[in-house]
Amino acid sequence: MRAPDKTARQVALLTILICAVMSLLDITFTLFLPESSLSSPYLFRSVIKAALFLACPLVWAAAAKNRRVARCLVPSARGFFTALGTGVAVFVVILGAYFLLGGLFDLSGITGSLAGVAGVNQDNFIFVALYISFINSFLEEFFFRGFAFLTLLKSSQRLPAYIFSALVFSLYHVSIMIGWFGLPLYLLILASLFFGGLIFNYFTERAGNIYFSWMIHMFANFAINCIGFILFSAA
Repeated sequence: MRAPDKTARQVALLTILICAVMSLLDITFTLFLPESSLSSPYLFRSVIKAALFLACPLVWAAAAKNRRVARCLVPSARGFFTALGTGVAVFVVILGAYFLLGGLFDLSGITGSLAGVAGVNQDNFIFVALYISFINSFLEEFFFRGFAFLTLLKSSQRLPAYIFSALVFSLYHVSIMIGWFGLPLYLLILASLFFGGLIFNYFTERAGNIYFSWMIHMFANFAINCIGFILFSAA
């Protein structure tokens, strides 16, 4: 059984540290900074996230002379239709779950939290939704799959790589969703994020790059943004 090497320990520690910094930033905005503190709080947080999720792994890879991180950006056509079908299925499942079960939960806190904390409202939601679907999903796939998962997969064992990447991906979203839901739905969504992370890991391992997991992630965000549009329209 292969033990984690120095690279695996560095990547795991850096992943946890970056997630902790980003989570601390999210918590600070949510609990301590009023809406008027910045004119565009969501833009500010997005720039910080890009620096942490994209620039930091690239700097580490350059310093460690690790080429595996860059390889996750090399495209491959194998498995495209399977990933596309999975993405469509994820879209249908998320929207279907909302229409079937949404009435059982109080979702009123989502729009209020987004407006008060991130400055997201009905007027700019479409632009934020496009950013989340295409750019934010890429940042998360590069960081959690291209950097954390693939590097750990090559430098430690397969199962810990799967669990670690999916777990930090799920827990990272805890700070983002503060005040959105009651505890039962909160836990259900965290479990769904963990399961989704495992799916993303599978397609990343199969393709050797992040593009198919990114595509599935985009479809998931398409569905979530559709729900967000419905909630903002009803607010």
